[in-house]
Parts: sequence; C-alpha cells; structure tokens
Amino acid sequence: MSEKRQLLIVAHAPSPNTLALRNAVVEGARHPDIESITVKVLAPLDAGPDDVLACDAIILGTTENLGYMSGALKDFFDRCYYPCLEQTQALPFAFYIRAGHDGTGTRRAIESITTGLRWRLVQPPLLCRGDFQQDFIVQCEELGLAVAAALEAGII
Repeated sequence: MSEKRQLLIVAHAPSPNTLALRNAVVEGARHPDIESITVKVLAPLDAGPDDVLACDAIILGTTENLGYMSGALKDFFDRCYYPCLEQTQALPFAFYIRAGHDGTGTRRAIESITTGLRWRLVQPPLLCRGDFQQDFIVQCEELGLAVAAALEAGII
C-alpha cells in the first residue's frame, strides 16, 4: 500500500494512569514495524465528526464513571453520531476501559452506541479492571499494535 491510512485514537485520560494507558496504545500503534499508518491522537472533547470521517479505524479509550463511560466520550458520541451515521458504517474500531469496578455498564454503553453506528469491532474489548496494574500498559500497547498492524495489512 502506498497511501497512508489513518488510525484515530480518541481517549479520555484524566489521570497519570489513564494517560499511561493512552500513551501505551499510541506507542503500540506507532511501532517501528508499522510504516504506512498515520496515528492521530485526540481527547474526546477535541475530536469531532471530521476526524472520524477522515480515519480508517478508531480506538476509543475511557474511564468507568459511575458504571458508565466518561462524560467526555459520551459528548464525543453525541456530536459525532448523526454526522457520521451514514458514512462510517463498518468502520473498524476497538476500545479499552479503565474500570475501577467491573466495567460492564461502560462496555454495554459503548457497544450500544457503536452498534447503532454500525461500526465493526475488530478486537475484543479490553477491560482494565480493579487496582491499577503495570500489565494494563502492556495490554494497551498490544491493542494499539494489533489494530495498526491489521489496518496496515488490509485485514480491517
């Protein structure tokens, strides 16, 4: 492939730990072996429909807030839903959740909205549950690498 494809990462990172997770996803997506993917990283409040329409795949990241996704990610979906609905069907996506509890409500909410958008989940949801663990960083890096590699290979 000679044309670069774009991977958009939209992640809410309000704490040092969630920033470390987002940075790990970015590091994985920008692995030196990945040559034909451009990675764009935005906070949910900075991302909009034009960013989604310009990407070839998206990774979402959020905290679990009161059993739901962050307000920032919900705002992103509110602003992007209708402008993107007809033009992003089958958009490959993946997501991770930093959950202090079980993350179930957050996962369901994201799956409900992305099902409505008709986006295509290309990796199992990554739930980083309970007390923060260094392994979460490794898992997020692997998520970024897996999505970027699949996008580069034309698998997604």
